[in-house]
Formats: sequence, structure tokens, C-alpha cells
Amino acid sequence: MYQPSDNRYDTMTYNRCGKSGLLLPAVSLGLWHNFGDTAAYDTMRRMCRTAFDHGITHFDLANNYGPEPGAAERHFGRILRDDLAPWRDELIISTKAGYEMWPGPYGNGGSRKYLLASLDQSLLRMGLDYVDIFYHHRMDPETPLEESMGALAQAVHAGKALYAGLSNYDGPTMERACQILDELHCPCVINQNRYNIFLRITEENGLKSMAREKGKGLICFTPLAQGLLTDRYLHGIPADSRVMTDGRFLKKEQITNERLAQIRALNEIAAARGESLAVMALKWVLKDSDVTSVLIGASRPEQILEDLRVLDGAPLSDEELRQIDAIALATP
Repeated sequence: MYQPSDNRYDTMTYNRCGKSGLLLPAVSLGLWHNFGDTAAYDTMRRMCRTAFDHGITHFDLANNYGPEPGAAERHFGRILRDDLAPWRDELIISTKAGYEMWPGPYGNGGSRKYLLASLDQSLLRMGLDYVDIFYHHRMDPETPLEESMGALAQAVHAGKALYAGLSNYDGPTMERACQILDELHCPCVINQNRYNIFLRITEENGLKSMAREKGKGLICFTPLAQGLLTDRYLHGIPADSRVMTDGRFLKKEQITNERLAQIRALNEIAAARGESLAVMALKWVLKDSDVTSVLIGASRPEQILEDLRVLDGAPLSDEELRQIDAIALATP
């Protein structure tokens, strides 16, 4: 039987999620990729064990993570039963609904019908009575914001979620959503969005500054730009890369010679620091207190251990941050 490390909390940093009482690990594990039906269960299980053994208490899912949709929740539910269930109270488990999940008019968007039905399905797949955070996964201009936020509040008030969250929202919409949730006495504590050296969307759409103003946490996904901010592409596009084998999220046409030159220049800064490019990229996301946690993905346990090196070493200096911006913000 699995027994977690007695030292699992010794090296992890835990950050307060905005002004709430909730603490999140600086590094969280996302199950967006590599937890679907195409992955090996033993590998998934070893990754979750490795994560928890090193203080990663937060596991982030969504209803449609797969392939097929629902597969990641189903596999994680099995890992809970096999390994992690005795430590449920030490875990933060989050899920989301908002993108297409099942056919017909009620399997997508932000309606009360869809969000609450999806949460019930997620709980069933994972074998849980509640999740810690339930997110609306995207803004839905076709549904009144009051309806979507009312569904989040109903989930919390029913005890099916402890906190509400918003994902892929912009700053102005997040401000309106939080006002509605405050009026409904529903604790919305966190926002989730893309953020990395190449993609500054949380700065451009006002989310980062609004989260700071409203005292909400911010957790960032794709911190390594789907693998671009690693050593995988320093010498071109590998034949076994995600670009060549998947192509859903990272397109071959995005990896231009100019982009490759930027990656190599960033790698030189990382090498001068004695770090991998991936570690420096993660450190960049966590460079200020606005970001509560960074969501990493992994296909094997060794990648998790490498990413955890973000907790070691000196922070990026002002000069290094200036050099990174000069490279990354130039038009590729």
C-alpha cells in the first residue's frame, strides 16, 4: 500500500490564495495532458505519487480532459481509490465545466443546467462527495453572467464545492463576476489563465491587475508554452514532439526560425544561471506575489522532479527580467 513521504511538506512553498484562507502549493499538477485513455495508468499513478511525495497537494482537472472527455477524472478517481483516498483532507482537487462535454444543447457553455449537471458527473467519475474548487471554464457571452455565477454559488451552498473559481476570464468580466458572487455569499478565491514568457494575456486583458485589486488568487497554466520553453526545441522540431504527434495545441507553423532563435537566446540566460530553460520559465511566472501557483504538466515523474527545481536558487534579477522581455517581446 502506498505510504506518502514523511518529508512531503519540507521543501514546498505554499502561497495564500489572494485574501482567502486557502493556501496552494507554488507548483500544482495539471491533468490536462497525459491523463487520458492514451496514457499508461501506472505512469499516471507514479506521477501523482511523486507529486504528493514532494508537497504538491493541488491536482487540477476539468470535465473534458482526456482523450476521451471525462477520462482524466475517471483515471484520477482510480488513483484516489488506489493510493490517495486516506489523505483526501490534505489534497486540493479542482475541476471545471464550460467547454463542450456531451452532445446536444446542454453540454456546453455557462447555463445552470450544464454547470450543475457536469459537476455531478465529475464527482461521480472521481468518486468524491465534493471538490475543493469548481471553476467556470470560460466566459460565455450567450448566458447571463448572473446565471453562471448563480450555478457556482449553488454548487458551493450545496456542499459540492468548497470554493468557486473562474478560468479564461478577462479582468472586467472577472470584476463583475466577483461582485455577483459576493452578493450571493459565495467564496470565489481564484482565477486560472494562460501565462508564460511568450504569452502575456493575463497582463493584456487586465486579469492580473484586477485579481490583485480584488484580493483573488491567480494560477497559471501553459507556463512552458506547450513545451517551447524547454530544451526540446533548441535544435529544431523533434520527430516525437507534441507538434508532430498531436498538433491540437501547438502547431508546426508556430515554430518559426525566429521563434527558435528566441528560445535559444532565452536558454543562454538560463544556462548562465545554472538552470534549465524550463526552470527559468517557471520561475518567471512565479516572479511576483500576484501569481499564487503555477500549473505544470508532465508525462513522467522525472519531469515533475525537474520542474520542482523552480523552488531552488535565486530569483530572477531585474536585469535578467529586462533581458527576457527584450528577447520574448520582439516580434518573431
